[in-house]
Amino acid sequence: MAREGGWGALLYACCISPLFYLRLLSRRATGREQYLTWSVRCGYPSLSRPSGPLLWFHAVSIGEGMAAIPVIRRCIQARPIVNILMTTSTVTAHSLLEKCLPPGVLLQFAPVDTPLAVERFLSHWHPQAAIFMESELWPNLLLASALKGMPLALLNARMSAKSFERWSLPPARSLVAAMLLQFSLITPLSTKEAVRFQILGASPLVIHFAGNLKYACGAGDANKKFGLSLEFKNALVGRQIWLAASTHVEEEEAIIRIHQNLSNWLPSLLTIIAPRHPSRGHSIRTQLQQQGFDVAQRSQGDPLLTSTDVYIADTLGELKEFYSLAPVAFVGGSLVKGLSGHNLAEAAAAGCVVLTGHYIGHFQEMLLELQKIAPLSVQQVDGEQELLHVLHNLLGKGASLRPRRDAAQFAFAAAADGVVLRVWNVLNSVILDQTFGRAASDASQWLEEDKAFVG
Repeated sequence: MAREGGWGALLYACCISPLFYLRLLSRRATGREQYLTWSVRCGYPSLSRPSGPLLWFHAVSIGEGMAAIPVIRRCIQARPIVNILMTTSTVTAHSLLEKCLPPGVLLQFAPVDTPLAVERFLSHWHPQAAIFMESELWPNLLLASALKGMPLALLNARMSAKSFERWSLPPARSLVAAMLLQFSLITPLSTKEAVRFQILGASPLVIHFAGNLKYACGAGDANKKFGLSLEFKNALVGRQIWLAASTHVEEEEAIIRIHQNLSNWLPSLLTIIAPRHPSRGHSIRTQLQQQGFDVAQRSQGDPLLTSTDVYIADTLGELKEFYSLAPVAFVGGSLVKGLSGHNLAEAAAAGCVVLTGHYIGHFQEMLLELQKIAPLSVQQVDGEQELLHVLHNLLGKGASLRPRRDAAQFAFAAAADGVVLRVWNVLNSVILDQTFGRAASDASQWLEEDKAFVG
């Protein structure tokens, strides 16, 4: 059963749920929700529930979803009779997870956080336990799940200073306390995050440190279904290359100016731009062509020519491969105030010289950890001019990149060592053993219970 405060907090969550529905309407009006996903977001499933026990993972977007995959794989190996459902809230995450999730994992859009949508979702899927990723604190979804007797976990839990201030205000304070009390397990990213969760109402007994699953996203994927052609890789030979990854619109004008400046000294320069939102690839191309650049676009199948100035990597699921080809990578979402950074581990794992701006939000913890292991692993730059200066030194003055590339790979390997196993062990002991212990030894009993439920 739900812990103390569940019913009262759920009533309050129901009162504010029209705000979430209005948000969904707004996202649909601006093209961030597809028409075909509308019914699923309202709680009507597009897939049948399989028989047997079911474990539910929820991740709002790409980063959170990819961080969950190594744990899902471990669960499939250890508990093959447990069905896995993954939900996400964004179209881009859904598209990528369709390609990356292990076979047999069910994928759905999450219901909008209203009582009716959540009830339809839970009544259809009837999960036995739920795993939420990072910062997914949705009142109706969490409290309704807890009131159905479902054990809940929050993995890679993070709470930014801004979110902490917002949740600390009345009446949000009582609502977040009621939500946090429902978790049987919270694995925070840092001590600072753990303190914030406890101040807001989480029990110290459910806090367990296990590491950052974002490091697991940097590791290679043996089941990868993507790949750049040999022809593409051969076209890179003899060129000086840098990658601007996970960029936002506010950063791309600066990146274009940097390319223009560097190309005055480096005529063979190739800048690869991998926008955070691939759907923006066409608008980036148009902007570059208007300024006279020779542009190739990955999603359009354009060949990489010797005359190509900028290559736009606007596809899902191939960023790791672009990291493996670029000796120097700038990780975007970090150059302009108001942004909050992206995962540095993927670039470090590929052995890039890793550059980032100062606006990196909770990724500051990752940066400090990597730099503590190897000071040369990541370099922060203070704005456009410093990024230009650093790139000029790295690409244009014959500087040796090998020590910095080796430092990045070494720091990643040390930080990532054992993180999935540690998360799995605490998740298994706190949640899964208590919930699916009988399933591991007696699958027939679960099948009988499931038939009774369906009946």
